[in-house]
Amino acid sequence: MKPECLRLYLVTDAPERCSLGLAETVRRAIAGGVTLVQYRRERADAATMLREAAELRAVTHAAGVPFIVNNDVRLALQVGADGVHLGQSDMPVAEARKLAGQGLVIGISVSNEREMLAVDTHAADYVGCGPVFPTATKSDAAPAVGVEGWAHLSRICPLPIVAIGGITASRARELRAAGPCSGVAVVSAICGAPDPAAAAREIVVALT
Repeated sequence: MKPECLRLYLVTDAPERCSLGLAETVRRAIAGGVTLVQYRRERADAATMLREAAELRAVTHAAGVPFIVNNDVRLALQVGADGVHLGQSDMPVAEARKLAGQGLVIGISVSNEREMLAVDTHAADYVGCGPVFPTATKSDAAPAVGVEGWAHLSRICPLPIVAIGGITASRARELRAAGPCSGVAVVSAICGAPDPAAAAREIVVALT
């Protein structure tokens, strides 16, 4: 996966919080400039997740946009995803790499300097850093690091880095100016927008 694919990274919200439903919201967001989609789903059964992930894989494949599955390496392999994203409490990155081989892109979440310095650069491909700003879209989110914390962590990151947590167009512009940034990951600012394509375009402009 090319680093530029991280530029506008959409993380899906729960279907009921997506303004146009899950698949259509993703489809329109891609039309607005989203460059990568991560399927993230809390509190759903395996059959539901398989169905939704497969549907989104078809949408992203048709658009030529990489598709990442959150947490679940086996689900990512099952639906033919391009990668998997892991949190600090998920499967260790090295173990995920052994299971996935070199066929999957692997991202890892970090929220502080200790976690950043421990990133396995031999197994991971990119880092998701945050939350930068307070967010309600992830039930177990760590405390927000703020712009100064983001700037420090981005400068010591050994891999391409994406900011996540409370990102809007104006905040995306601020983060780009604060430190090295391969892209921003957005949830509610796009998924909850009445017009996901327009919301995505606004962030693209802020990143230019």
